[in-house]
Amino acid sequence: MIVDDHTIVRSGLSALLQAYEDLELAGEASNGREAIAIYDRIKPDVVLLDMVMPEMDGAQTMRGLRERDAKAKVLVLTSFKEDDLVTAAMNAGAIGYLLKNVTADELAAAIRLAAMGKRTLSPEATEALIHAAQRGDMMVEELTAREREVLTLVKEGMNNHEIADKLYLSVSTVKFHVSSILGKLGVGNRTEAVALAIERKLI
Repeated sequence: MIVDDHTIVRSGLSALLQAYEDLELAGEASNGREAIAIYDRIKPDVVLLDMVMPEMDGAQTMRGLRERDAKAKVLVLTSFKEDDLVTAAMNAGAIGYLLKNVTADELAAAIRLAAMGKRTLSPEATEALIHAAQRGDMMVEELTAREREVLTLVKEGMNNHEIADKLYLSVSTVKFHVSSILGKLGVGNRTEAVALAIERKLI
């Protein structure tokens, strides 16, 4: 579902996504209230959401969607890269944050990853999260002792198999811990996780 207050943007995104056989437009909404109202009816796998809209902003819309469905996957697609908008989006539960200057292929890839529960962050969003971490604005969920252990080994450059051998765990268990770490830190990959953890002195 595309949620954007600009008709031309919704039309452009709709036309763009039609080029990909595995992507289907479930519906459109011109504001947050409309999106929340139709979410249950259309059951989208992913919501593409602008952050700055009249009536309800992106963060408010996200919270409303996640009240209806705690597993709602919301991918922010916006023109704005300000630190406060990025942190508001991630704190509200966004699975990714992209700027509207992304290519069609990058957007399609991010939608696919979001559908699988995987994060995608633009470089600008990653930088904003690091700034926020330095200021202490991000509500980073506490890591367990085991997750800190795993993250420390990730920092040392170990892959999942090496971490599994080192900690006497299965590879699948290590993958679970890594996924949990990325989710708690609100980042899209291991490099971002290490950078943010170092900034927050988590490891």
